[in-house]
Amino acid sequence: MLLFLLSCFSFIILSRFSFFKTISTYNLEMGFFSFQCFFNHFLTTTTIIPFTFCPTKNGVKASKIETLSNKKNKDEDVCLLDLPDLPLECILEKLSPSGLVNMSRVCRSFWVMCTQDHLWQRHLNKKWGKFLMGGDSLVKEWQTYIDSNKKQRILDTSDGKGYFGLFTWWKKNVKLNNNSISLPVDSVMSWYLALESGSFSFPAQVYNRENGNIGFLLSCYDAKVTYDSHTDSFKARYASSQGRPTIEENIKWERLRSPAVDTLPYDLHVSDCLTDLRPEDHFEIQWRKSKEFPYGWWYGVVGHLESCDGNKLYCQCHHSDSVVLEFRQYSLGSRWREVVIDRKDHREVGSEADGFYAGIRKLYDEKEIMTWKGL
Repeated sequence: MLLFLLSCFSFIILSRFSFFKTISTYNLEMGFFSFQCFFNHFLTTTTIIPFTFCPTKNGVKASKIETLSNKKNKDEDVCLLDLPDLPLECILEKLSPSGLVNMSRVCRSFWVMCTQDHLWQRHLNKKWGKFLMGGDSLVKEWQTYIDSNKKQRILDTSDGKGYFGLFTWWKKNVKLNNNSISLPVDSVMSWYLALESGSFSFPAQVYNRENGNIGFLLSCYDAKVTYDSHTDSFKARYASSQGRPTIEENIKWERLRSPAVDTLPYDLHVSDCLTDLRPEDHFEIQWRKSKEFPYGWWYGVVGHLESCDGNKLYCQCHHSDSVVLEFRQYSLGSRWREVVIDRKDHREVGSEADGFYAGIRKLYDEKEIMTWKGL
């Protein structure tokens, strides 16, 4: 009897717990209470506070789990990603290139935002606009560069495995990697970083080549240039008739320009300004030492014919078929001081002794003229 009373009393005490109240009648009648039933009931009657993630400088951190008693009184952590798109975009636009690179490493969301083309296009134009606006030679060279890289990536990844190799390449270059996102080779960010790192060489023209060698005074030669961010200068490779390029280093920004015309270094430029040339006009003319050398562009000023006294009121030089081209960096009497060309039928003229003069372009832009005078 005593044992029966103790059992009843224990049953009454246990029945006070909420989890026991909800145990199915079937289980009670069967005389057992499984651990699975208790665990399922525990999950449905217990409040779990979820984690909230917020990007930080070094990665991703989880905010502290708040207790039920102080959660209502404590403000939630504010994440940078919680900002609306417009202010967040304004913040990213204020970042420097290095700032964008660092921010892109925070998390995948920031990677997507910080690698957008329009953010990097502004930095590209600001630093490299001198070569972008001067012509399309840099753009063409970059397109050739990325096409070559894409083909090389496919070849390296496919490794003769046909379509399976192409699928593997697509997974690596288009989809997410394990810890990062692959940066497309044709993105503006890739372009900017390739220029900054010196991995991409592009065509440009260098004033007064070979460290101001007097033999190249007031000239401009085509070269492949590479940027060195440590010295903020360039290294140039000039084409040579011997096959081995001439290399010059520590070239400053002011000595570089984008190619003025699309004519290649060994091609003759078609002159379309001969009828417009008048005394004191500024021009550039192709010149090379011999047939095996590439052309360089040389600065000069149109002079007066020997029969003219130089008086502007009576000068008729512009009506003559002959045009005098002067290179005033050379002294009077020098064999390179001047050359006379035919206005109506100008072709490459000269000799192995004095060099060969070819295509002419008249300078209309005052900025170009001032650049030459500053040299």
